[in-house]
Amino acid sequence: TPAHAWQHAPRPATYLGFDRNEYPGDAALPALRATFAFTGYWLNNPPGASSNSWQGKRLLLQRAGFGFLVLFNGRTFAELTAASVDPDTTAVALADAASATHSARAEGFPPGTILFLDQEEGGRMLPQQKQYIFAWAEAVRRAGYRPGIYCSGIPIPEASGASITTARDLHESPQGASLVFWVANDACPPSPGCTLHPAPPPPAASGAPFAEVWQFAQSPLRRQFAAACAATYAPDGNCYPPASTTLHLDLNSSSTPDPSHARD
Repeated sequence: TPAHAWQHAPRPATYLGFDRNEYPGDAALPALRATFAFTGYWLNNPPGASSNSWQGKRLLLQRAGFGFLVLFNGRTFAELTAASVDPDTTAVALADAASATHSARAEGFPPGTILFLDQEEGGRMLPQQKQYIFAWAEAVRRAGYRPGIYCSGIPIPEASGASITTARDLHESPQGASLVFWVANDACPPSPGCTLHPAPPPPAASGAPFAEVWQFAQSPLRRQFAAACAATYAPDGNCYPPASTTLHLDLNSSSTPDPSHARD
């Protein structure tokens, strides 16, 4: 083989990544890196958690060779409308954006890193939700980072008889073009389920052709969407990487090994 021939080898069309709410532990990184190009990375407490075990792990993960999906846990509609929350949705969004960008800087993520706002609720976004999302996005941009959104790509029926996905609803909004989309769609099809071979599916196959990242498998298996892929999951319904029966995770695909462009 000629010297440096590897430099001219074709790059994979898609790269495989994982995300999970809990940091997998330092000892697990070499085995995970053998399979995955990138990892999710929480800037604040993940949904349902009272602490963030990813804090302080960026440099270790970068040295291990991982790219990143940098993620900030946003507000649900119930949280936005709770009596204890400032009724000014924009003010809440600005405070959350300040928290996200402060954490990104503290963790060492360089300017220009894409910060994905975690939006867990599906279907068409209500006006208050859109106000929050786009005010957060604009504040993140002003602070020197790029705004992204993690949201559902699963169609939800509407009263008109048509259906809508959160991703399409936000993308078609006037400010939608400013967001980078990480789309969650574990429905089979189009998802292949909890499988790593022969190659991760391209994000455009998620049902959202504008998606930069596709989360195509979740732990645990959501039978209402992914029952047709149940055989690809472990007997307990979780998705595990090779040689592990304890680190359940979600699977993602991207056209780049560093979807947040977060490596310095």
